[in-house]
Amino acid sequence: MPNKIKRIISLKSKRKLVCLTAYSKPIAKILDNYCDMILVGDSMATAFYGMENTKTIDLKTIINHSIAVKKGINKSTLIVDMPINTYKNFKIAKKNIIEVFKQTKCDAVKLESNGKNFNIIRKLVKLGFPIMGHIGYTPQNKKKFKPQGLKKDEEKKLIKESLEIQKAGAFSIVLECIAEKTSRKITNVTNVPTIGIGSSKFCDGQILVTDDLIGLSGFKPKFVKKYINLKKILEKTFVKFKVDVLKQKFPAKKNSYT
Repeated sequence: MPNKIKRIISLKSKRKLVCLTAYSKPIAKILDNYCDMILVGDSMATAFYGMENTKTIDLKTIINHSIAVKKGINKSTLIVDMPINTYKNFKIAKKNIIEVFKQTKCDAVKLESNGKNFNIIRKLVKLGFPIMGHIGYTPQNKKKFKPQGLKKDEEKKLIKESLEIQKAGAFSIVLECIAEKTSRKITNVTNVPTIGIGSSKFCDGQILVTDDLIGLSGFKPKFVKKYINLKKILEKTFVKFKVDVLKQKFPAKKNSYT
């Protein structure tokens, strides 16, 4: 098991893990100073490309962004999100994940759980690929958004699912939009770190889509805290540029070659 992965596991119950998404080298370079893990998420489909959902992004696009992100990382653990249909059976998963590791030099990949692909995770781990699981509201498998684990039967199912993923060898599990009481129970019964997104402070770590956190995406679900409205700051900057151009204040003498 790679040292970076061992370190992530060792931090469970010691301190909270900090995780954010990145799709470019400049953002990754900044995040590398503050994050334990950086995820090249399939969320780029909606946050970056303006697609309707995450089901339309392809592996080639994920790989290209991951290569760029890797160039900005020295310390953080790089996780690459495997898009829909790239791991629907072991043969396909093996082929695609080998390509992802080869091209991106990532530390691990993330697979959304459909409640059935435990054996795929198990076989991939045996081949030496570090795998991050993902349960709860899994956008690749769910048609409509709905918080998970609010009912007792849902809670039992999610706890069982998390233990199966752990048993299969995953080094951590993302819990997305899972009820507080359920995410707390999952975190307590699992030996691997749980990374929450909309799943309460009781998870071992937290992840958000960076574009949501900085107010660029326009996506404002309950579980996102917007730390800055970068959209407004950028708008003011672009207005200043426009005015300078129209009034011929830019480029000035100092911006020209003489």
